[in-house]
Amino acid sequence: MKKLTSIIALAISIGATENTQAQSALKEQGKNPFTLVYDGAIIKNEKGKVNIHPVSYDIGGVKIAANIYTPAGFNPAKKYPTVAVAHPNGGVKEQVAGLYAQRLAEEGYITIVADAAYQGASGGTPRNTDKPANRIADIHAMADYISGFKGTDTAKLALLGICGGGGYALKAAQADKRFKAVATLSMFNSGEVRRNGFLNSQVATIQQRLKQASDARAQEAAGGEIVYVGTASPTDEEIAKIPTDLYREGYIYYYRSYAHPNSTFKYTMSSLMDLMTFDANTNMDLINQPLLMIAGSKADTKYMTDEAFEKATNTRNKELFLLDGATHIQTYWKPVYVAQAVNKLVNFYQVNL
Repeated sequence: MKKLTSIIALAISIGATENTQAQSALKEQGKNPFTLVYDGAIIKNEKGKVNIHPVSYDIGGVKIAANIYTPAGFNPAKKYPTVAVAHPNGGVKEQVAGLYAQRLAEEGYITIVADAAYQGASGGTPRNTDKPANRIADIHAMADYISGFKGTDTAKLALLGICGGGGYALKAAQADKRFKAVATLSMFNSGEVRRNGFLNSQVATIQQRLKQASDARAQEAAGGEIVYVGTASPTDEEIAKIPTDLYREGYIYYYRSYAHPNSTFKYTMSSLMDLMTFDANTNMDLINQPLLMIAGSKADTKYMTDEAFEKATNTRNKELFLLDGATHIQTYWKPVYVAQAVNKLVNFYQVNL
């Protein structure tokens, strides 16, 4: 178990095929005026097609960078169903969240995806602060902003959270009834994993890690250096030895195949004081909106979706949809799984909005 914990702390991986994909993806990123790195990304706005609109707004004095996608033939005088998309931990709006936002726009939805405060292209210091309250506020603020965007049908506003954004989407939806339907993809309960370790591999060190986080905050408060975790940069060989799909494939995705300069696994050590006392599963009975939770059948994170789904006892309807054969990270980019997930999301939103 100790060996697993140390390996997971490195969290990375790659192979020959992924190297080829990485070179291609990074090359395409250099060409993309919006720095989008996902497959099939918009490279220019054209009349009659899905368009992307970079926007910004403030959350308590912190400037937020966001992208809005509008459907083909968009007419601001009309009303369109709208989806806010929350990105994964360490991710940015130009990666998987942007991919799903664009795919939903292709199906007739206005979508918005924003970099979390203190992360990506958004403002805020210390950089890469990663606190649940901030991430939940980000989701509420996306609803605030998109509700004032011409063309948005606020009566048909929905939410999609991916990975860590999925856990925060569940928490946001518990209180924010502007969201009429809620969906998650490969939901990741950030608090549970930061507290117990992935697959409960670090339960024995909870108090030690809370002490480290407390010490880091004290150092920050005294004007000292900001302490960061998640800063490892393993070699390809070290990556390939990681036993868990989530971290092995995750580092391929984030550091190789679909890397973006604003994306990082790094976050402040002091953030653990908030992360380790958070749990996406609490108060799940407050969700009364229709709920769809999508996960890969082979995802080693599926247990988190199962836990949350079981506790959603007061929703009018809920569904657990499995992508057969998919791992967690494969739901981010693999065309066959993305297509299945988008089709399911569209059906879900059409029925419930």
